[in-house]
Amino acid sequence: MSIAVPEPYGRLLQEQRAGFGDPVAHAIPTHITLLPPTEVAIPELPRFGLHLSRVAAQGRSFPMRLDGTDSFRPLSPVVYVRVADGAPACAALQEAVRSGPLARELQFPYHPHVTVAHGIAEEAMDRAQAELAHFTASWTANGFALYEQGSDGVWRKLRDYPFGNEERPVLPHQQGVHAASRR
Repeated sequence: MSIAVPEPYGRLLQEQRAGFGDPVAHAIPTHITLLPPTEVAIPELPRFGLHLSRVAAQGRSFPMRLDGTDSFRPLSPVVYVRVADGAPACAALQEAVRSGPLARELQFPYHPHVTVAHGIAEEAMDRAQAELAHFTASWTANGFALYEQGSDGVWRKLRDYPFGNEERPVLPHQQGVHAASRR
């Protein structure tokens, strides 16, 4: 489960990641993780889908802004682009997704980010962190998506889960927020 980084930013960051030598760059769409890879038994898929639909129906669009880079090194060999705006909304959303039939513990505390280098040579990680230090992107998150990793190792989108607020009436004091979500 993740929030996709929209075009042109998604492709740009994916190409940058490939340019840093990350071998899985083209197998993973550019995203902000909400639920780490999780195996779900086939008989559980309907319950899983219903849970995600309910989470999405209760969701509200929110502004996202990426700005600059950071790293989880030395704890984890990851360089990422920071989520400057939208992190609290991502945290609340991942908590809702990671409940009910998807309840599970995380290996690390949740920290929304966009990975741009993972498990590559330290020099390439340093280059990724330096070259994207001034990267910025903004958009409105209007939902999340379910992805599945194929036998070839490539992650493919199975379904979008748009937030339910797009069909709710807009109150006068919300018009500026709603108008921004239609860009």
